[in-house]
Amino acid sequence: MPRVSVIIPTYNRAETLSRAIDSALEQTVDDLEVVVVDDGSTDETQSVLAGYDDSRVRPIVHATNRGANVARNTGIEYARGEYIAFLDSDDTWHPEKLERQLETLADRSEVWVGTYCDSTFELSGPAGPIQSFVASVLARGDAEPTREGGEELIGEILADNVQPGAGSTLLVRACVAREAGGFDETLDRFQDPEFCLRVLEHGKLAYVDEPLVRREPTGHPPADVIRNASEQYLSTYEDEVERFESAGYEIRSTHELILAKRYLAEGRLPRGVWHLRTAAVSPRHVPGLCWALGTGVRRRPLSVVATIGLVVLSMLFGQWAIKHRLSDSSGH
Repeated sequence: MPRVSVIIPTYNRAETLSRAIDSALEQTVDDLEVVVVDDGSTDETQSVLAGYDDSRVRPIVHATNRGANVARNTGIEYARGEYIAFLDSDDTWHPEKLERQLETLADRSEVWVGTYCDSTFELSGPAGPIQSFVASVLARGDAEPTREGGEELIGEILADNVQPGAGSTLLVRACVAREAGGFDETLDRFQDPEFCLRVLEHGKLAYVDEPLVRREPTGHPPADVIRNASEQYLSTYEDEVERFESAGYEIRSTHELILAKRYLAEGRLPRGVWHLRTAAVSPRHVPGLCWALGTGVRRRPLSVVATIGLVVLSMLFGQWAIKHRLSDSSGH
């Protein structure tokens, strides 16, 4: 039996699938299997899979497209390893990804049931690297979140301060993945953090502070779909949301920011500004908001509404700057 089962769900990604599979097969941990769940692809995915003459690669095919969460759960069902690691079919791993994670768990007690790692995310377009750099510089003023543990991770995940991207960074005991019930097949968004919250009911998650996953930018569901998923996600954890917001975590306002950015990017500027009113905005979010607003303006060039949006962004940033200066002058 392999020590690690790598689960790769895929749908019509023949162009990137081999890159993902190769990054799994090239791990310094060779005691593994790669379970590729073809979720009803209609492109050349089957030809790509047929090209692998490697017993470690185990293709499983859905007759029809059923969604990424269902495909991941199919992979969990067929996995034979002690541990399960998930990898999206457009992402890639550093060769030592699994080795570093297994080493981290080897030094922990049985209560530590999984581990996730950091990742790099390369934004597309000429402005992408600039946006990432500016956001990283501005993020230095934010408080450092708790990145590993059990109960203490729940608030961080709900507030989106910590993003244990289960789709490509998580390694978890197979028995825990099954006991947790797999991925919520009714969610079109937030399925990764929601799965991690249920994993935390069975033990603690460790963190490897290294960017061992390279993530590719992917499309987003429509903003209305994200809004419905956000409402479902937060209502499922209503008690936890209340408890951690009482402790100072910005959870609902963070989801308002997520929605604001998606509506702005779609060109639905009034609705984006509406959600922005109650959003939690720190300086590191400003580049992303500006990018979303610019994308929306290009789609729907409404100069008046765009001006309003820019004014609101400026006001929010100004309010933060004033608050920050007052805090600094109070004795820091």
